[in-house]
Formats: sequence, C-alpha cells, structure tokens
Amino acid sequence: MGLSMAAARTWVERWERQQQRYAVDREERFTVIADVVEHGTAGRARPLLLDLGCGPGSLAARLAARLPHAEIVAVDMDPLLLELGRTHHANAARYVDTVIGADGWTDALGLRRPLDAAVSTTALHYLPEPVLQRTYHALATLLRPGGVLVNGDHFPPDAAPCAAITAHVGHRHAERTGGHAHEDWRSWWTAASQDPELADLFTEREQRLRAYDGGGGDQLSVERHARLLRGAGFSQVVPVWRFGDSAVLVAVRGDL
Repeated sequence: MGLSMAAARTWVERWERQQQRYAVDREERFTVIADVVEHGTAGRARPLLLDLGCGPGSLAARLAARLPHAEIVAVDMDPLLLELGRTHHANAARYVDTVIGADGWTDALGLRRPLDAAVSTTALHYLPEPVLQRTYHALATLLRPGGVLVNGDHFPPDAAPCAAITAHVGHRHAERTGGHAHEDWRSWWTAASQDPELADLFTEREQRLRAYDGGGGDQLSVERHARLLRGAGFSQVVPVWRFGDSAVLVAVRGDL
C-alpha cells in the first residue's frame, strides 16, 4: 500500500515549517538559488538540473515552478523523505535513491547528457571533507562547461569567535521572523514515527542509517569550499547571498 496524498501533504507541510528554524530566510535562499539557475540556463530549451540531498522535494518543486521546461533529477538516500517527495511533488522531478559521494553514485542518476546546473540546500554540510571533495570532482565531470553548482547551506567562518557571532545573528533573526515558533527537527521525526502510514518507511530508514558509515559532516567556511571547488575544476566561485552563516555559494565549471 502506497503513501496517501493526504499523509504526504501533511508531513511535507510540517517539514516546510520546521525547516524555517534552521535555514535563515529560507524562502529568499530558495529564490536566490532559482535566480542563479535561471540565469545560468537562459536560452536552453530543456535545461537539466540535479538536486543534491533533495529531501521531500522542497527545492525541486520551487525550481519546477520557476522553470517549468526544466528536467530535474532529485537525489537523496532517505527512503521516507524520497517517498514524501515522490507523492507530494510527483511532477517536480525524477527522484533517485542513492548515497551522494559513495562509489558509483553518479551511475544511479541515469543521466544521458551533461548537467546545466546542480543545486543543493542545507544538505552538503553533512558530508565529511574528503567525501565532499570527491563529490565536487564528480559534479565537475557531470556539468557542461559553463554549468553552475549552486549550494545554499551553513558556512561558518573558520575562526571560532566569528563563527559564534554569525550563528548568533542567524539565531536571533529566526526568532524575530517567527522561525522558532515551529516544531524542531527532533519533534518532527518523533511525530512522524508515530504515523502508521510511515511505519514501513521508518523501518527501512533505520536499517539504512545503521548500515551507513558516512562519518560526521565538516562545517567548512566559504573559503574552504572555494578551494575544494577550484581544485575540482570550477573556474569561478562566489557567494551571491549571505546572512549570518547562511549563504548561497555559486561555482562555475571551467573547461576540463
């Protein structure tokens, strides 16, 4: 028995609200990412986009609304979030179940032409630096020359005192704009685990997480990301939006 549309809508809507606690000016970040992709794919009849760590399809759905002629491939390793996306945002993307950065992960994408853009939001910071470096190299080979990687995420400064300041600024901004009025990450997962419709997906998710040994993510600064990206073949790297330690970082793939 598949997941009902009603249940998917309920849990995706709650996901959207709880994520406002963690991504400063989340809707503006989504809009900026879409602005960059729109600019980078101008003149292309059917741009090909890859959404990394798509979760329940939040970014893919917004990109599909902005760029209705785009082909979007959305990738995640979480079976529960993927099923929410497949059900609630079924027409936004083709959803792929794979582990970003693992051996052979790009083969699972089923790409038949170069990417025009790769995007991500609040996902790549979970990757340890060596895995992130491999992922950037892989993306450079998948993107066409001039294609863009657009990553909206947490990029704390390298210096601890400055990192504490930027985190505090983001936290206070979320309080002022009502983000902290919503349930948090742990509360969302606890409540979702009690929904009988999600029980089988939860079991599969727990089995995968026990088997997954991805290590802890590294909280890297914009500057450290830029060094990794340039080493992977991206000729230009620039942050186009920033508030606190939340930023949208754009990298342009050069000729390899």
